Amino acid sequence: MRTLRLVCWNLIPALTFVIIIGIWAAAVQIFAIPAYLLPGPASVFELLIRESGMLWRNAQVTLAEILLGFGLTLVTAIPLGLVIALSPIAKQVLYPPAMLLQLVPKIAMAPLFLVWFGFGMESKVVLTLLMTFFPLLIASISGFQILDQRLLYLTRSMGASKWQTFRYLRVPAALPVIFSGVKTSATIAATAAIVAEFVGANQGLGYVLLKGTSTMNLDLTFAVLVVLTVIGLAINYLVEFSEWLLAPWQRDGK
Repeated sequence: MRTLRLVCWNLIPALTFVIIIGIWAAAVQIFAIPAYLLPGPASVFELLIRESGMLWRNAQVTLAEILLGFGLTLVTAIPLGLVIALSPIAKQVLYPPAMLLQLVPKIAMAPLFLVWFGFGMESKVVLTLLMTFFPLLIASISGFQILDQRLLYLTRSMGASKWQTFRYLRVPAALPVIFSGVKTSATIAATAAIVAEFVGANQGLGYVLLKGTSTMNLDLTFAVLVVLTVIGLAINYLVEFSEWLLAPWQRDGK
């Protein structure tokens, strides 16, 4: 019975999506909504299968932009957050430019990126990096500063080195807060890549989505949204698994 309850509990998210699709299909039938306003799920999934090759090729482009931009965010925002959290001088020197960069509207800068980096992947990666950088930076600063100073005094009195204190005390305390920032940035990353493709692209899911809406092909539009939802779920579950792997002490609380 315990295993059955665990299986049923884990199936709840999937059942929620099934219920949403069922409500969608029922609403189209009951209210006789025309296809040019809201296509039914059957026609959308039929197009997904029929155009799977084209959607997969463009999804690869968008996924590469997301992973590259988000990967650059991970390797820059977390170390910079550590430096700012532990160094008052770095906070005075580095934090104001980062805040200023955050205040500049990124979408308004997207045309500039096209001029500077062209219509290739570089402009999309840069925009994704900039849009996901600041939330993770703030989470990293907060995470590395969250440690109670009394614990630091305790470890020093017990003879722990600075590396041991950092490895076994500061990092574990910071990880839950950092992962909250990672989840936020991961959610923004997909949006950033799509927005960048809206501004200027000849491939990618954003380009296909714009093409579908401009030609009133709502089946294609909804098919792209389904693919983007799958990508978002995959990234979210990857982040969740990483947190489960790197913060095992958090598992019992979930």
